[in-house]
Amino acid sequence: MPRAVGVLALQGGFAAHARAIEEIGVRAVLVRRPADLCGADALVLPGGESTAQLRLIDREGLAGPLRAFVASGRPVLATCAGLILAAARVTQPGQPSFGWIDVAVARNAWGRQVASFEATSDDGAHPLLFIRAPRIVEVGAGVLVLATFRGEPVLVRQGLVTGATFHPELTADRAVHRDALAAVVAAPAVTPSL
Repeated sequence: MPRAVGVLALQGGFAAHARAIEEIGVRAVLVRRPADLCGADALVLPGGESTAQLRLIDREGLAGPLRAFVASGRPVLATCAGLILAAARVTQPGQPSFGWIDVAVARNAWGRQVASFEATSDDGAHPLLFIRAPRIVEVGAGVLVLATFRGEPVLVRQGLVTGATFHPELTADRAVHRDALAAVVAAPAVTPSL
């Protein structure tokens, strides 16, 4: 059976993530209902509007299945609004979140839509595209900082959950997707026995 990455497809930039996943050689599955998570080997939470995504997650009955998916130990990539959903704490304003990464994030703290900008991570390894992006304002002891911009964390990981304040799917570079989803990308497809 081919490996698959689920992309939460309720609102926001899910189509660009699906294209990025296909570009790294893995099948993308759009997740709109709990059953869509069946067979997914990893998950992407895209950017968009986090409060709208929370309402749609609630409406579709996805909160419990998403928690179970993450608890199962499969890789997760959460970008921009997805990072807001995955964070332990959210400010400016506060809102509920899942707490999968021990970070505090401030919503839209890199500026409004008109203040969107491109940059490069401090180490030069990652092109960064910020669109109404959150800022990571606090990092817990169990969180690994993978990239910074102007000395601030912009790419973090705790366990198999990776969070980015920027939009890697909107750049030509697929390193963030490959790295965050490495267990799925590198694993051979499983052929069902007859």
